[in-house]
Amino acid sequence: MTSDLARRHFLQLFAALTAVGTTGTTAVAAEYVTNQGGSGRFPLVSKGRAATLVVSGADHPGVVRVAGDLQADIERVTGIRPVLAVDTIPAQGDVVLIGSLGRSRPVDDLVAAGKLDVTGIAGKWETSLTQVVRTGRTRALVITGSDPRGTIYGAYDISKRIGVSPWYWWDDVPAEHRDELHVDAGRHSLGTPFVKYRGIFINDENPALGTWAPRYFGPGHAPGHPGGFNHRFWEKIFETVLRLKGNYVWPAVWGRAFAEDDPLNHATAKRYGIVMGTSHEAPMMRGIEEWNRHAVAAVRDADGNIVKPGHDPYGGTGEWSFRRNPEAIKAYWADGIRRMVDEDFEGVVTVGMRGNGDTRLPDGDSIELMRSIIAAEQEVLASVTGRDPASIPQVWTLYKEVMRYWEKGLRPPDHVTVVFPDDNWGNLCKLPDRSLPPRAGGYGLYYHFDYVGAGRNYKWVDTCPLANVWEQLDQAAAYGVSQLWVANVGDFKGNELPAQFFLDQAWQPMPLERLPVWERDYAEQNFGRRTAVSIAAVLNTYGKLQARRKPELLNRKITLDGTTIVYDDKATPFSLVHYRELDRVTEEWRKLGERAERIAARLPEPYRDAFFELVLYQVKATANLYELRRAEFTNIFYAKQGRALANDLAATTEARFADDLALAERFNTVVAGGKWNGFQTQPHIGYGDVERYGPDAGWQQPEKDHVALPDEIFPPVQRISPAAGAEMGVAIDGSEQWWPSSSDTPVLPEFSPFQSQPAQYVDVFNRGSQPFDCTIRAGVPWLLVEPARGRVEKQLRAELRVDWSRAPRGRTRVPIVVSGAGRTVTVEAVVSSPDVPRAWREGFIEANGYVSMEAEHFSANIAAGDVKWRRIPGIGRTGAGMKPFPATAARQEPGRGPRLEYRMTLLTPGEVTVWAYLSPRAGVLPVPGLRYAVSFDDAAPQVVDVIQATGADHTGMNRQWERLTSDNVNLTATRHVIGTPGPHVLRLWMVDPTVVVQKLVVDTGGLRPSYLGPPESKRL
Repeated sequence: MTSDLARRHFLQLFAALTAVGTTGTTAVAAEYVTNQGGSGRFPLVSKGRAATLVVSGADHPGVVRVAGDLQADIERVTGIRPVLAVDTIPAQGDVVLIGSLGRSRPVDDLVAAGKLDVTGIAGKWETSLTQVVRTGRTRALVITGSDPRGTIYGAYDISKRIGVSPWYWWDDVPAEHRDELHVDAGRHSLGTPFVKYRGIFINDENPALGTWAPRYFGPGHAPGHPGGFNHRFWEKIFETVLRLKGNYVWPAVWGRAFAEDDPLNHATAKRYGIVMGTSHEAPMMRGIEEWNRHAVAAVRDADGNIVKPGHDPYGGTGEWSFRRNPEAIKAYWADGIRRMVDEDFEGVVTVGMRGNGDTRLPDGDSIELMRSIIAAEQEVLASVTGRDPASIPQVWTLYKEVMRYWEKGLRPPDHVTVVFPDDNWGNLCKLPDRSLPPRAGGYGLYYHFDYVGAGRNYKWVDTCPLANVWEQLDQAAAYGVSQLWVANVGDFKGNELPAQFFLDQAWQPMPLERLPVWERDYAEQNFGRRTAVSIAAVLNTYGKLQARRKPELLNRKITLDGTTIVYDDKATPFSLVHYRELDRVTEEWRKLGERAERIAARLPEPYRDAFFELVLYQVKATANLYELRRAEFTNIFYAKQGRALANDLAATTEARFADDLALAERFNTVVAGGKWNGFQTQPHIGYGDVERYGPDAGWQQPEKDHVALPDEIFPPVQRISPAAGAEMGVAIDGSEQWWPSSSDTPVLPEFSPFQSQPAQYVDVFNRGSQPFDCTIRAGVPWLLVEPARGRVEKQLRAELRVDWSRAPRGRTRVPIVVSGAGRTVTVEAVVSSPDVPRAWREGFIEANGYVSMEAEHFSANIAAGDVKWRRIPGIGRTGAGMKPFPATAARQEPGRGPRLEYRMTLLTPGEVTVWAYLSPRAGVLPVPGLRYAVSFDDAAPQVVDVIQATGADHTGMNRQWERLTSDNVNLTATRHVIGTPGPHVLRLWMVDPTVVVQKLVVDTGGLRPSYLGPPESKRL
């Protein structure tokens, strides 16, 4: 059919139409698709028939293509494949018209005829409109947009609402069958996005994605580089990004060159409607690997003289150096911009320059040098494009050392978007100064859900709790960071939940109250309504538990020796002897794994692969890893004491390692019929083995020659040779010693009627190969031992509890005699039963030498004007967190701003230490530091600058920063004098608005070392 004839058919079809509700309000993101017909509803599929999909061939290729996706999606849901007509109109029946304003003549004709009111979307960025236009006989569902991507988002919104998950391909999510699909009358729009450019960075993609993708899609096309990602791979990425309402992509960089790996890659981005960019280290639309593949750098001596010539395609020295090889570098950049012009793809140009391989420049960090680099880039842009550079979207990402230029006062041209990064661990580094005039180019954000570098890589599974992501993104939005957001999503698969949340938040920042709704909707989108609440709860708990520590760091303990930070990559960060910490956190993971398994067993078969990929693998594998680490480190601890049980724990460790491999094998070869073979290959257990893979083992994944090694158990388990016969040993709660080896008196942690920590225990263990009988007798009848006797094959653990109705007031020392195998050890129990008057029984109460409080459990939350502390559920390592709102509030004078009050009874007068557990934030505001204040009762507040107190430098990425981000907490202290025992009030004062307080612990002299701090105290 000719275009003129097609136009006449459209005019005939719509000549009699009367637009409905064209001047009414537009529903934004409301539900408008149902499986029931009704008055005014448009029958997308009804009574076995589907409405014809109509699109103009003159529209953007991405719109024509998305019409085909909508056709396939309707078939996925209903089993009925609609007719897709390009420039052809059916003679009768309902139609779905898909077209962009200014690109689709049929849509433009409807607008010109007054049949479709687009005043709410015309001229806006990526804004959709879906509306039923009808008369008594003929109906049309119009899906249009202010531009092609607006139309694409409108079409994919229909797909999502009929039940097709954005992850249908990447995670094998089935669509629930429906016989009927109907669209409500009215105007429906997704609104205009808050952030203009919203995207992802595929990065750190070896070994997982880098192994799987070339196997599945075929090798890259660049000679000698078969690991490159071809356009078939990028088609799947681009489609999903658009389904998630993203529009922007930084392509993979680990040995890959987007433009060279497949000549069709840029054309594919254009065809889909994706905006291309390049990462922070790759200026002027050229990946750094494009240079590395074709250049050999000259070698210079200490005086800068070339001792071994190099070369590059531009007649230069081959050095990635603007100072030493400027003409070649500029020519290289010009080729990148020329390619963008010639291939006519949409791009955002990265400017500035970093060293080759994600490092600082080899030329030094002179401001004048960077200024000359950016100026040269502007000249290249102008000369190659023939346009004013201000008309070309550009970004300068202040990643790592580049932030120094900004801090020293360097500013790029006003039209360049300045992108502030996080610190690689989800904590923002900088926010705009709201007192300054806005920049024409605005501000952007670079965020991480995956990381390779100092501290330690985290690449295996999703470890980014939504509460923390929400808080940081909300803060960025509040400060007007809205031009560009991009997230490092690693392999993409495995970070589905945070990637989708990031792009949803970029589209329309949601209030905190909607976070649970979003989690439920995410679960329902992928698994249906029936199990959505329970799956959302599992994912929520998973995020909270992962917030404690990255799985890759479970074999690193970080301590302070004076002011020196010490790493031990053969130790658990969780305490083996205090508060049963390692046991408690492992049990939480075990229970979560069991919950996920129960859900999996109830799911219909078609959903089980998707559930394994999106939920069960990461939950079960992490729970299994905690079981492995508990067995491993308990084995090492027990082996030092000669406990026969150590050998059993070595076997348990190896069994859990086998389970880890089996879960990966299931992912690779069983799920989805082996579709993901080679994907689950990321090592995550063997970090730190310097002897195996060199000096970078402290932070880098196990690898040699840039190729990942198979995982291993590290540190290795130990096996002992038990003594012949029976040999009793005794160990106690709270001590790493054992008796009779130690000459110290074994004293259990103090017993208190107010204690919240787990019950004290005595371990009677066998150092020999023959069993023996033992007895454990307390010296008073009111100290109960369970069990009081037993046969010790390997080990017997006896718990002790006090019958407080019979225990005397005051402090009592009670002997506990342990006998067995011809030995006797006397353990001492210190029992404290203080006389606490009724008037003192309000708030938290001291026990075991401390008061531990989750920040959310305040006695009073007192605002100052419009500024008030607010609870953020799940942001802490052990609970919620408290943060001042609004995020844009001014710095408050200590003692005058909003405060949280915590009532408590302290039984120990004298000096106490208040430990504040804060989220490990950087100083993001124009004013220096990051401050809060603490006071007791009516004393003057003590101000703490956490940046100064810790010495952490996110730009220099020093050891102090590594410690805070690895432990995911900023732990600082103030000291106070308590004059008398009794009721007291601890006040926590806001000074800076970006502080997040997770927990407070008052140490009165009994606090013991642990990772998470002691369990929360009792509250009377």
